[in-house]
Amino acid sequence: MKTPKKKKTFSRLSLARLSFDHGDVSASALAHTPEAIARAATEEHGGAGSQYIGDMVLGGLDGIMTSFAVVSGVAGANLGLNVVMIMGLANLLADGFSMALGSFLSLRSEREYYEKEKSREAWEVEHFPDGEKRELVEIYRKQGYSDEEARQLTGIRTRDPKRWVDAMMVDELRLLPDERTPLRSGLATYSAFVLAGAIPLLVYLVGLVVPIPPATAFFVSLGMSGAALFILGSAKVIVTHGNPLRNGLEMLAVGGLAAAVAFIVGVVLKRIIG
Repeated sequence: MKTPKKKKTFSRLSLARLSFDHGDVSASALAHTPEAIARAATEEHGGAGSQYIGDMVLGGLDGIMTSFAVVSGVAGANLGLNVVMIMGLANLLADGFSMALGSFLSLRSEREYYEKEKSREAWEVEHFPDGEKRELVEIYRKQGYSDEEARQLTGIRTRDPKRWVDAMMVDELRLLPDERTPLRSGLATYSAFVLAGAIPLLVYLVGLVVPIPPATAFFVSLGMSGAALFILGSAKVIVTHGNPLRNGLEMLAVGGLAAAVAFIVGVVLKRIIG
């Protein structure tokens, strides 16, 4: 007895995106049925760590590119296995920490700025409600609403103080809250940077135990790095919602260019310095 195949299902948002990419009006209609919209309102939410996927993908891409650039530079200068390991690991850990710290400080600054502006708007709503209402009316007029529509929208938005402040943050200041926490964002970036950045060095780690000719090690590292760049570049569509093949090839080209530059620099410096 054959086991029935499980039917693949998509979230409403995923179905809407696929429909748009393929110009499929009938499929898009399925994503806009009352049932699909109602179900999405309660089910279509990211997991606890889904908001950090972007940090992990971009951190991983940077890790591979910078690590393989070091490998290429050392290989171009023909400096040997020990130098590859020393420079590669030092770069991997130091650059990963620097990138993670930058992500942490940047996100913390953004959150502090957002909270400060939100506190200011709440204070103004409390002390100058008439002026804040006039601001919203003018904002909606500039967005193309008629005077009557602008006043109606303002009346709806200002019934509840919390929704009122949120409206001022979005419509006046163009600010949206970021659900990520600075520490977790930094850790996600660092973990992905180190794990992905270690890929170009794996063959050299093996070379510490089993002798591997330098040229062979470099080409193995090149192949592994290229495959990892393509895979992570394709995974970037989780964040950008672009074309997986195109994104993968773009990252492969960018990583290859960076490696070529590093290799040439290593060759030139080797000839100059000796």
